[in-house]
Amino acid sequence: MKRNQAAVSVLCAAATLTAPMRAQTAAVETPSWHSSFTRPYTPRKYSPVDFSNSHRLESLMRAGRIYLSLQDAIALALENNLDIEYARYGPRIADSDILRASAGQLLRNNSGTGVSSGPSSAGGGGVLAGANLLGSGGGGGGGGNASILSGFTIQAAGTTIPNLDPVVFANVNTGHSTSPLASQFVTGTNFLVSERKTFNYGIQQGFLTGTTATFGWNNSILRQNSPNNDFNPSTNSAFGLSFRQKLLQGWGRSLNARQITIAKNNRVASDLVFRSQVIATISNVVNLYFDLVTFNEILDVRKQALALNQKLYQDNRRRVQIGTLAPIEIVQAEAEVATSQQEVTNAETQVEQQEQILKNVLSRTGVDSLMLAEARIVPTTKIQVADSEAIEPIQDLVAKAMIARPELEQNRIAIENSKLSIKGTKSALMPSLDLTADLSNNALSGQVNTVPFVNPAGSPSNLVRTRDPNSVNQFFLGGYGTAVGQLFRRNFPDYSIGFSLNIPLRNRAAQADLANVELDLRRQEIRDKQQRNDIRLNVLNAMIALKQARTAYETSVKARTLREQTLNAERKKYTLGASSLLNVIIAQRDLATGQFAEVSALSTYARARNQMNFMTGQTLQAHEVKIEEAKTGLVSTPSALLPVLDPK
Repeated sequence: MKRNQAAVSVLCAAATLTAPMRAQTAAVETPSWHSSFTRPYTPRKYSPVDFSNSHRLESLMRAGRIYLSLQDAIALALENNLDIEYARYGPRIADSDILRASAGQLLRNNSGTGVSSGPSSAGGGGVLAGANLLGSGGGGGGGGNASILSGFTIQAAGTTIPNLDPVVFANVNTGHSTSPLASQFVTGTNFLVSERKTFNYGIQQGFLTGTTATFGWNNSILRQNSPNNDFNPSTNSAFGLSFRQKLLQGWGRSLNARQITIAKNNRVASDLVFRSQVIATISNVVNLYFDLVTFNEILDVRKQALALNQKLYQDNRRRVQIGTLAPIEIVQAEAEVATSQQEVTNAETQVEQQEQILKNVLSRTGVDSLMLAEARIVPTTKIQVADSEAIEPIQDLVAKAMIARPELEQNRIAIENSKLSIKGTKSALMPSLDLTADLSNNALSGQVNTVPFVNPAGSPSNLVRTRDPNSVNQFFLGGYGTAVGQLFRRNFPDYSIGFSLNIPLRNRAAQADLANVELDLRRQEIRDKQQRNDIRLNVLNAMIALKQARTAYETSVKARTLREQTLNAERKKYTLGASSLLNVIIAQRDLATGQFAEVSALSTYARARNQMNFMTGQTLQAHEVKIEEAKTGLVSTPSALLPVLDPK
């Protein structure tokens, strides 16, 4: 093996100088003396998912109750929500695609780009089934995230990209062969015994220019029993450098770098998908939180109605006892109490269901934790209605949405990726014309053959003799070092250059591939235009819905005030005997209906405001959410310091 030390040294030097392209590693690695050699063959380790909740959740729990503000609910979602945690892996997968594309390989079909809108409120939305956050605003398809163009489905059509990772190859072989021969004219023997050892090394590298270069170093040591060989054993050595350059199909740096560009575009798109998921989750949490506030207020309304009915029942019972009221009046009042009690029970159940849904969204363990499952949520943020709405022209709102909505930027990236794919497919239409060039140096060295041979022309005493050392070319005498010297002095060079042309006569497959990707691009442009139209329509509908919700709330407040006055008047008249029990019951029902309508209108306004923020892409700004904190899951905003209050 000492003869091959020079070849091994050159090979190692070439492998060290030609380092493969790498993306950022997923975990911090401690470099060592052998890391540059072992890193390409070491799997990259990723930490397992941490399914424990953040400490914020514990800080908000007091005596089995979670005192939760809207700000803390949003922070808990950023820290614990599993939809957001799932979306955090998208950019990491995109980084692995960049690493793969940097090696000249096609991208994997990582199509996990969907956005989860999250769960609905208890009872399918409770009192408010309208204002679908991610639904369509009417006409032309959905206006949410359902029509996002992913841009991650990469077609394999187009020219082949060179392998950009250098490949080192080696072949070591030893063998023995015995060949019986009918004539000894060539070899000097009728049975040729050969012992051969081969040591072949090389490295191959592809380049973005469409060039493939191969360097090979071949070595062979041959020992035979042939007396006709001048050298035995002999060493043959040769190293060569070959190039293949694509001149038509597959030519060009930008063409062969298209997968790298697409992978980098997808990395940007993965950040946009993550942003879309954060927006969708925050919008859903806001709706769930305010629905819980609404359900608690509905429960208060039901309890107030029950209290009024119970008071009416007690008053009538006393009046029956003193004989001023017929006993049948008690039955009707008691029926109203039973109905109110059932409505209170239904409202309490809805509140508990909504709490479980919200806890599941704001934690990683969900209701699997007994302590969390039994804890009650006390919402501390009430729905606020501004004294006046900021008036913005519809064109300004639409322009704001066109800039802020991440879906549109995803569409642009998808269209750009399709154009890059078209570029590669167009190149496949051209004939294949390759320039090939080979440069090689050859060498031979060995020792004088000591196998005796027969000299028929000699005297009988000289029929069998050994070869005279001076009869061979002294230039070739020596060991492996002599052969290496001949190689580097280029004593025996070979040169060749040529062209290889391949012309498909019909080329139907390439034409079909190009038609496919171009038609797919047209469909993507249609979807992009459709989504822009939907955004305009949805912003307009959201603005109309917000105005309508505000008007409905103001009207419901006035109606509830009038019904309170009506009930007070009817109760006074009933006490004086100027009204009937039925009129009082109707007035109480009307008041409960008015209170319910006010709560519903307030909830509708909250959802309409949240919908407006979503449609204009202002959800994160409206709730002061930092996307950098969402990426890490570490929210710097401290938990609200709340007093310990008894729930209603």
